Amino acid sequence: MYVCLCKAVTDKEIKRAACEGACSMRCLNKMGVATQCGKCARDAKQILRSTRAEIDVQPAADIGRIAIQAA
Repeated sequence: MYVCLCKAVTDKEIKRAACEGACSMRCLNKMGVATQCGKCARDAKQILRSTRAEIDVQPAADIGRIAIQAA
């Protein structure tokens, strides 16, 4: 689903970024998230936090599974 309509960023792209190490909105801003109207910031932050939390509690072998699901 599209999270940022202004920059056409999807939830899967945000999850992939989190799996690749993005840990803050500043990282997502580099993708264009919340840099125009800002209405997506809350949802993008929630997706980032939940994905990072899932990564932090998963064994290293499962991180690839998370990344594959995000793709």
